[in-house]
Amino acid sequence: MTLALGTAAIILVVLLSELTRPRLEDALARVRRLWAERLRGAAPSGYDPGRERRAEQRARALLRSCVEEADWAMYRDLGFLRVWGRHGERERDSGAPYAYLIYPHKPIVAYLPQTGELLNEYCVAFPDDSKPYGSSRLPDSDDVLAKWMALTGDERRLLVDANMHLPGRQIDPERVQRDLARLAQWERERGRRPSGWGRDKRDPGNVRAA
Repeated sequence: MTLALGTAAIILVVLLSELTRPRLEDALARVRRLWAERLRGAAPSGYDPGRERRAEQRARALLRSCVEEADWAMYRDLGFLRVWGRHGERERDSGAPYAYLIYPHKPIVAYLPQTGELLNEYCVAFPDDSKPYGSSRLPDSDDVLAKWMALTGDERRLLVDANMHLPGRQIDPERVQRDLARLAQWERERGRRPSGWGRDKRDPGNVRAA
């Protein structure tokens, strides 16, 4: 009786192993494929390399629908947005007291339009927790739009919540000065007043670096 039960148990184990072996082999094959792809630096199966490009296209369309046409043209041509500081819209004709430059995934830079002097950098982040792959960074244009909305909606709160640093912490001041010069030239070519035109009529494109 014992011999018969032992023989039956051995046969059962053999049958189970034969039934489960294909599944085990398939699982091992999948693991080997994924490991080989990782070693080759390949993206995981199902990853769409065009996802980031399409996300940025949608972000640009959304940004364009939210800002004024001139501001959209500025971002399209120069790669950044200018936002006037508190009361800037009201005082633009007489010279706004200060303004900001918004770059994608860079600190917001505050400066004096009258002289081009750089004031501070404000570091803020708007992560995209919905992304299934890789970095949680927003597309470039979504990041710019988020900063624009925060500045125009509640400037004071953004400045309180941001990490403030002196100019040059993350963005080269010479780059900002070049961008201010590009902005002044861009506005002249479009027949607009240079940035900061008012009480002090110096061209901000010619001021010294802060």
